[in-house]
Amino acid sequence: MNSPLDRRRFLALLSAPVAFGVLHSCGSDSPSADSNTGVDGAVRSSKPRETVCTCDASIAADAINGFGTDLYALLAATAEPPTNMVFSPASIAIALAMTRAGAVGTTAAEMDTVLHVSDPAQFPRSMNVLQLAFDERNQSIVIPGEDEPAEIVLSVSNSLWGQQGFAFHNTFLDLLAVHYGAGVQLVDYRGNPDAARESINAWIADKTDDRIPELLAPGTIDTDARLTLVNAILMKAPWQKPFDLGISTDLPFTTADGTIVEAPTMRQTERFDYAKGDTWQALSLAYAGDSLSMIIVLPSEGAPLADGVAAIPTLADAARSSKVSVSLPTFDIDTQVGLGEMLAALGMPDAFDADKADFGAMAPPNPDDPQPLYIGAVVHQANITIDEAGTEAAAATAVVMQAGAAPGPSEEPIAFTVDRPFVFAIRDNPTGAILFLGHITDPTQRRS
Repeated sequence: MNSPLDRRRFLALLSAPVAFGVLHSCGSDSPSADSNTGVDGAVRSSKPRETVCTCDASIAADAINGFGTDLYALLAATAEPPTNMVFSPASIAIALAMTRAGAVGTTAAEMDTVLHVSDPAQFPRSMNVLQLAFDERNQSIVIPGEDEPAEIVLSVSNSLWGQQGFAFHNTFLDLLAVHYGAGVQLVDYRGNPDAARESINAWIADKTDDRIPELLAPGTIDTDARLTLVNAILMKAPWQKPFDLGISTDLPFTTADGTIVEAPTMRQTERFDYAKGDTWQALSLAYAGDSLSMIIVLPSEGAPLADGVAAIPTLADAARSSKVSVSLPTFDIDTQVGLGEMLAALGMPDAFDADKADFGAMAPPNPDDPQPLYIGAVVHQANITIDEAGTEAAAATAVVMQAGAAPGPSEEPIAFTVDRPFVFAIRDNPTGAILFLGHITDPTQRRS
């Protein structure tokens, strides 16, 4: 595999723009005049985003979930315990899907396999429908007994960052405009790569409410970069049934290495969707409005965390409303990771190989810049904060390319005491798509 610095790069990530010049669109499909500059300074295809579509969001949701489960296994295997972890399958998949739009041949086929794409022709449209569905989650919810309405935020933002003067196919730019709402910010990787990096980071910080201020570290972008694809996700939501801060307390939690720590723990007894398997029990905690939920899966003592991840897809059908006494640690964690080697291992090595990658649908041969494009790096960061009021979470991904019946009211509550490592996921309930996924091995380890 080539070093990420020895030829041209392409980058996909989550997140403000500075324009330095003119981007050229090229090819027999349409002339450069088929673009315009938006209010954000981005050069945009003349094609508007498709907002009405009969395509099924399940194609994209199933792809995100399958991809997320596969990636979790690799991330968990490479982490040094005890290590908390969170990532966004949705963010990474959207960034890679935008990248896939420029791939052809074996490169495209390998990316389809890794992304669990069942219908390549419909995949971009399904991704668009899914993201538009996420937009519908943004609303104010009136909660009985509360003075102020609850604000639900689920923001999904996409952008492209292209080298000024470098030609890209208009069909590629059109597809990203129509299905991802993404325009192209113009930067000068050749002349000032660090200024480009800082502009991208500023855009990410803005889109994630400063939860991710610097996704791209110094040196991540150099003069070989030609395009960066960006996806950013921000989620904020209060619980549908908030926890009473007055009864929260420190309780013992046995970490992954067997150490017992005193973890701040929130508690309540209420009706929740609950399920139990041979090696796990699970709880679904709804957010206000009931469109989003956090799933907590607690493996049995001695059972691997992977059992909890495998249980997540079955919970929608298996869970039943039950009276549950919940004890759940609060947590505040952050994960940043390079994904290039893992994605190659999952089955898309050609995309990272300068001699084999084929992104011919992204850019035509550039006479003054002839080296082919390939992915030099994929950078992802996610963080999440859980407390008595609700949840805040954000994620950013960067792909760098080188050139049932309810029981009666007298029932005894089920004890759901989370006092050992557990798995969590944030799920969009109407589509089933997993927005965030991870595990907690020590809730007292907090992000700085």
